[in-house]
Amino acid sequence: MHLEQENILIVDDDVHILELIQRHLQSLNFHTYKAVSVKEAITILQDQSIDLLITDLQMPGVDGLQLVKYVSEHFPEIPKLAVTGYPSIDGALKAMKSGVMDYLIKPFTKEELKIAVQKSLSLRQVPVRKIKKSDHDLPVFGELIGQSDGMLNVINIIDRVKDNKATVLIKGESGTGKELVARAIHYSGKFAAAPFLAVNCGAIPESLLEAELFGYTKGAFTGANDDRSGFFQAANKGTLFLDEIGNASIATQLSLLRVLQEKEIMRVGSQRVEKIDVRVIAATNVDLRELIKNGRFREDLYYRLTVVQMEVPPLRDRKSDIPLLVDKFLFKYGVEYKDRIVDISEEALLALERYDWPGNIRELENSIQRAVIMCDKQLEVSDLPHYLKFHIDFPKEDILLSLKEVEKRHILKVLEATNNNKTKAAEILQIDRKTLRDKIK
Repeated sequence: MHLEQENILIVDDDVHILELIQRHLQSLNFHTYKAVSVKEAITILQDQSIDLLITDLQMPGVDGLQLVKYVSEHFPEIPKLAVTGYPSIDGALKAMKSGVMDYLIKPFTKEELKIAVQKSLSLRQVPVRKIKKSDHDLPVFGELIGQSDGMLNVINIIDRVKDNKATVLIKGESGTGKELVARAIHYSGKFAAAPFLAVNCGAIPESLLEAELFGYTKGAFTGANDDRSGFFQAANKGTLFLDEIGNASIATQLSLLRVLQEKEIMRVGSQRVEKIDVRVIAATNVDLRELIKNGRFREDLYYRLTVVQMEVPPLRDRKSDIPLLVDKFLFKYGVEYKDRIVDISEEALLALERYDWPGNIRELENSIQRAVIMCDKQLEVSDLPHYLKFHIDFPKEDILLSLKEVEKRHILKVLEATNNNKTKAAEILQIDRKTLRDKIK
């Protein structure tokens, strides 16, 4: 291995340590880059090809441990070597868990540094650990998967309502799988052979929704050239799923109330009632009680819809289910795109579990679908979208600092810009070398 070809980034807020490590490495024919802060280090990482990161762990503001985590996910091929003047077992364990290859305690000799650098560089090709897959005893209703308390509660309610035609209201954020719950109710019960129809009330123009739901007669409105049945007639004896029920107009809500109370419908343009036998399952991602307060939803319809109600938990509240969902999507898209089951590294799975998933299961599925397309033999952190990787929240630039801290930061910046030439730095700072030396001390 030609060590002299490696580029090493050194990060430390102590200029003296930076200089010392740089001298040692340059004497070993390495090319070096220096940074006095994590923010500066990330800028270098994005602009340069770095083969090894050497970072102090104890630094003001954003510490070196966060830098290690950032590099582990955004630049997983770069090995990490940590140095610290405050050793502790807990600190060493945290560093190793975050991906550090080796751990040096200040002060260290040139030989100790050389050995640690060679060891870290030699370990660059160590394969990432794989998840140990186990057989999960999954309670399954249709395509629903979950062992979290929230999902077990949903599954319990499904089991209780699947064989009767009680009206059900499913609440939950967008992307949580409310339609899957409705399908599970229908297809796991004794009415599974009957029709199941799903209608998105938000996707049909308000002026057409009532006609689509209940049908219409010839001449009822412009374009009604024939009699036509609606979704209720098509779902007779089965289940009609009304998604985004909060978008239905007040007029449509009144007609829905009649269906639920009298079990009968009337087509648009007709005076004749038709008996209907349909189980209604409604879903919403908004608070219907708030719509009632604002006069946008009928209170009597609300109570008819909530004979049984359940709430599908958001993915951020059921993170223990993420490995199960990931397995499901890896199988689905691995077979579809790769003709085989795709594996996932433990680090990539941890990144998925850390994220809060505002788009819920739909967002998770889309992310896995993309990652399977981008990965080779195994899904790694590098295959995930940028926003799923570790991010550092830097302190705001306009925070109020003490005069001493402002002075310290400026001196360090000038020293770095002059490559630690104290004569030039003193000229820029308009102070003499003795004053600069005192301030550095």
